[in-house]
Amino acid sequence: MPPARVLAVEELVARARSLADAGPRQLLGITGAPGAGKSTLAERIVAEVGPSARLVPMDGFHLAQSELVRLGRADRKGAVDTFDANGYVSLLRRLRRLEPTSVYAPEFRREIEEPVAGAIEVPPSVRLVVTEGNYLLVPDFPWQEVRTLLHEAWFLDLDVELRQRRLTARHEAYGRSPEQARAWALGSDEANATRVVPTADRADLVVRLPDPPVT
Repeated sequence: MPPARVLAVEELVARARSLADAGPRQLLGITGAPGAGKSTLAERIVAEVGPSARLVPMDGFHLAQSELVRLGRADRKGAVDTFDANGYVSLLRRLRRLEPTSVYAPEFRREIEEPVAGAIEVPPSVRLVVTEGNYLLVPDFPWQEVRTLLHEAWFLDLDVELRQRRLTARHEAYGRSPEQARAWALGSDEANATRVVPTADRADLVVRLPDPPVT
């Protein structure tokens, strides 16, 4: 992995604002291993930039649970082949070309563990789209097109032990037992991290936060 720069959230917000000012619409991708704090950082940036920014997470393109069961992939939900990658790429294309009407994106709802279509409106007035997820820099088809559609890509780095502790706590918060939560964090999640970490060299910026956010 390229060396990480330690930057405060305020510095990253300023960088995002400068990107938005480049207009007419810019796409910023935030990636990293599971539990690195991507969603929290992305939410903070969108909140700070204001109404001209919108968050469109990759997680909205999770395959439905029934489809994962049919494909035999339910026990590794979150792996690279448990997403509708082509759908995600198609949405990013639409967002980048700035259509004259609103574009609607799906949203993943953790309380039901399912994606919900048409949950996020991106009107033409939005100048900065922030998208976050594990696989934004994966070089394999069809994911490799994501990088070409992003105006800028950041890789969020975090100490492995801290990341695993946070993942375990997250899984417990959503109903898994402590044993199940730790097994998932050290098993499926860590397998996905192994796939993601080598993609850091495709990012414009590898960053560590001085006070890492809770995911």
